[in-house]
Amino acid sequence: MENALEYFSVFGGLEEEIDLEVPLYTLIKDNILDNYDHYHQELIETTLGDRLYHSVLTGLAMGDAQSHTAFKRARITKEAGQPALDFLVQHDILTCDSSPVISSRQLNSEENSDKYNFDMPFLRFWFAFVSPLFKGIVKEEYEEIKERFNNRKAEFPEQVYAKLAQEYLFQIFKDDAFIDLGAYWDREFTLDILGKTTSGKVVAGICRYSNAKMKKAELTKLQDMLETLGLKADILVLFSKRGFSNELKALKNENLRLYSVKNLKSLLA
Repeated sequence: MENALEYFSVFGGLEEEIDLEVPLYTLIKDNILDNYDHYHQELIETTLGDRLYHSVLTGLAMGDAQSHTAFKRARITKEAGQPALDFLVQHDILTCDSSPVISSRQLNSEENSDKYNFDMPFLRFWFAFVSPLFKGIVKEEYEEIKERFNNRKAEFPEQVYAKLAQEYLFQIFKDDAFIDLGAYWDREFTLDILGKTTSGKVVAGICRYSNAKMKKAELTKLQDMLETLGLKADILVLFSKRGFSNELKALKNENLRLYSVKNLKSLLA
């Protein structure tokens, strides 16, 4: 399932038959880099080949998905970048993701910058690794992209993991559906999961894409964060790539729910 998630973070959204037994970079070379002209032409029809749009998209793909971070990476002002984001949302490349409003602190906060998620994981991969290095790719010189991808391969699926976790919660809370669910962030804190159900229950949680099992300290950190934010959560959810310590598993109950990558199998199928 870990392999499936890593491959999905690259090929998600493409109608491609992907063999998980083949090394990921081999598939990237054979299916994407060797077919650069095909995908480039398709994207040009949407982005119009606009350098500003491409710079903003690369800033989002390589950063934390917040608009102000993307503008900083692209070295442009908000006044120049916001119309580009609006265009890309209208043309189904990006989706604007505002933080759910659960508490008065969030309602009054002016610290938050909207996040923009790629509609397909493949598009994030393309603008993170392919678009910025196109000059070498068109010459079939792939060493630079291989090195850059290998340097970020370990953490690249993190954003996809968090979004899949949210989608999974939408599925399993059908009997008490969410009226709002997303992530919360400001300059000090980030919550990967924050939402409110129809019955008024507040659900909060974190996602960790790490090779280590999640320990009780992560739960304590989450509880302290919620207290500082003035949030009272009825249900805490923890998603961990490699599972949980025995101490943490012993605390599992209806109000503390633990999930691993295996729970996301239906979404990755």
